[in-house]
Amino acid sequence: MKELEIRSWPGIPVLILVLALLALAVWGFIDGVRSGDGMQLTIALVAAIVLLVSLAGFYMVEPNQAAVLTLFGKYVGTVKEQGLRWNNPFFSAKKVSLRVRNFESGRLKVNELDGSPIEIAAVIVWKVVDSAEAVFNVDDYESFVHVQSEAAIRAMASSHPYDQHEDGQISLRSHAAEISQHLKEQLDERLTTAGVDVLEARISHLAYAPEIAQAMLQRQQANAVIAARTRIVEGAVSMVEMALEQLKAKGMVELDDERRAHMVSNLLVVLCSDRATQPVVNTGSLY
Repeated sequence: MKELEIRSWPGIPVLILVLALLALAVWGFIDGVRSGDGMQLTIALVAAIVLLVSLAGFYMVEPNQAAVLTLFGKYVGTVKEQGLRWNNPFFSAKKVSLRVRNFESGRLKVNELDGSPIEIAAVIVWKVVDSAEAVFNVDDYESFVHVQSEAAIRAMASSHPYDQHEDGQISLRSHAAEISQHLKEQLDERLTTAGVDVLEARISHLAYAPEIAQAMLQRQQANAVIAARTRIVEGAVSMVEMALEQLKAKGMVELDDERRAHMVSNLLVVLCSDRATQPVVNTGSLY
């Protein structure tokens, strides 16, 4: 069911008119009693009852709010004009907030793509864009948003790894923008039937579950050490190669294979060591 906007009467002028007519009906009733005119009494009494019933047609619409009107269970339309409004007194008005709202999901425990348990939470910013769908398509649209958001977060977390792999796959920890966009798309798909638009969805908490957090920290540290050592070795080999090429190009020292191997070994030890090396000065021959 799609939203249908209808016109409403401005409340203040209608209220003034109703009060004036009600005062006139009261005066007519009193005058009828004095004159003994039964017809005037009847007309004044009926007019007063009609005017009193019409007072039920007044309702307030605040800024960024909509009033969904129904007549004996049938949807009539939605009024978004602000202030005191008036419609048919037999209409029932249900107020729906169109303001931007946000909430943070609780910390959910989910198995990510590789099967490791993680804790994840997200902040969801949303608002109602179709009041009729929000009221009639779901039982309680606020509860619907919370439940579907939790389901979307679980589905998104289980479809991505926590850490990035060598194949460049999108991960929860290293691709925040892509993950947020993916979560927003899933939420839009789930909440569109309730007339809700998701403005933003971002992860607010992400961590390994406590039972594996220490082991995963050690694995991350090991990966970091391996990556650093790999970089150091690559740089050291390049420097040794450059040193040998420059010595050969300038003709400073002629090295046979044994001396070259000995020099390469010493340079690699110096360049790859994680501690400061202690030089040994040879005052004799090379051998």
